[in-house]
Amino acid sequence: MTEKEFTEISLTVGLTLGISYMLFIVYKLAEESKAGKYGMMILFVGLGLGIFGFVAKYFIKMYLASQLN
Repeated sequence: MTEKEFTEISLTVGLTLGISYMLFIVYKLAEESKAGKYGMMILFVGLGLGIFGFVAKYFIKMYLASQLN
């Protein structure tokens, strides 16, 4: 396994675990503050947009790499 492969795998796994932990934290925060359904939706939409941006970056990177080859 090369350093590049290890870095890509560990980055993907680490960020997946970090995002999962952030989802848990946001859920607990919304639950303890009694944010209600609308407040919880706003919190998760905000976090979801960040997650979407991370995933979109991955696909854009793959698309651009295929265009250069």
